[in-house]
Amino acid sequence: MDSLTQIVLGAAVGEAVLGRTVGNRAALYGAIAGTIPDLDVLVKPFVDTVTALEWHRGITHSILFSVLFAPVMGWLVSSWERAASWRQWFWLFFWAFITHSLLDAHTTWGTQLFWPFDLRLAYKNIFVVDPLYTVPFLVFLILALWRKRTDPKRRRFNNIGLLVSSFYLLLTLGLKGITYFKFKSALEAQGIPYTELETKPAPMQAILWTANVDAGDHFLIADYSLFDSQPITFHKHLKNHDLIANIKEHPKVKRLISLTNGWYAMKEKDGVLYFNDLRFGVLSTDPASQDYVFAFKMEQKGDEIFFTENEKNPADAKSLMGDLWTRIKGN
Repeated sequence: MDSLTQIVLGAAVGEAVLGRTVGNRAALYGAIAGTIPDLDVLVKPFVDTVTALEWHRGITHSILFSVLFAPVMGWLVSSWERAASWRQWFWLFFWAFITHSLLDAHTTWGTQLFWPFDLRLAYKNIFVVDPLYTVPFLVFLILALWRKRTDPKRRRFNNIGLLVSSFYLLLTLGLKGITYFKFKSALEAQGIPYTELETKPAPMQAILWTANVDAGDHFLIADYSLFDSQPITFHKHLKNHDLIANIKEHPKVKRLISLTNGWYAMKEKDGVLYFNDLRFGVLSTDPASQDYVFAFKMEQKGDEIFFTENEKNPADAKSLMGDLWTRIKGN
């Protein structure tokens, strides 16, 4: 999830663990703990693109990290914050770390919760930024922190925030199930053969959902709003995997393919190859668009292959947000 959401979650967890003992400092340390797992992005300038992608939400999002690093942070903080014991600070950091990772597992990217095992959990039921999850959570946290630490309403407000956010997360799982069967039924009704179907919410909400379908030599991408009245339309995206047939066994190429779980499409433009990660869809509310969220320019120099991520244009995001609201209302 985005940084603000993880700060709010960490602060609320910190408050739940130690708010009654140390007051607002519990939320402060919880917020700090909620940001620590995402510091893995700091390695990005020092490694190649593929390695950075592999490390993202890797070890720092694992159970092992929570178990090993929480005692260290608990010991450090307890050396100057003596209102609580080392054990109490340990539990604050442990729960802030682990809830951060568990929440991220619900996004499309997922987390390597069981690192060092190569298993990335990605339930794909909530977008990485969702105001409907974060804003109510933030409001109840603020209401809690305005109260004295001994005020019963303080804990009540914080608990309500935790319950409301958790309920919304469960709701998105239910909506994912409903929309999955909508896409599945549409494929069957239209007689479209396929081998795999994955769904995820479109940006910022859980009303509009998108589907990726593996249909042999091509993928299909479609969207569906809960307010739609027209049949679902599937749009073809050629895999073009033959474009890298001669380098498919290159270690770096294999690693990137593994990261995408096979959901990738190749494209050649002006003699340059682009590796498109289809897990995150297209930069448009039009599923037929060929402008993908994550696209990597490929360059081969001798035996080495370099990947460079295409830069995002802020204007594209602004346009997408405007179109998104129109599409959510149904077709």
